[in-house]
Amino acid sequence: MENSIKNLSDTIIGLTRSSDKKYKEGDFKGSLEDKLKVRSLLKSNSCDKNIKDILKKELSRLYNSKFDLIYDHKKRINDQKRSKIINLLENKSKDKYKTGDFKGAIKALRRSEKYQ
Repeated sequence: MENSIKNLSDTIIGLTRSSDKKYKEGDFKGSLEDKLKVRSLLKSNSCDKNIKDILKKELSRLYNSKFDLIYDHKKRINDQKRSKIINLLENKSKDKYKTGDFKGAIKALRRSEKYQ
């Protein structure tokens, strides 16, 4: 059981890093596809809180910025408002994906992750 959890967390971290690399290289569609795979793995029954915590640490490492306005804003808003913003950004990402705007879709999805 522990080995399968380790494999799942390695897969999620690998896909997250791959998505970030593709994003920086300008492959927005590939980045979005990797990010959507991560999201589906996170929603699976085998994903637990420890894996989500590991992912959160990895995202904070990847998105580390000296001037992060989202981080400052996140500290000032309550959980209900944060949840509303995340849903708005995820819906925006889905809409942009449907229209073929992969760059806009991945940007909105990455921004929603910063609020989590």
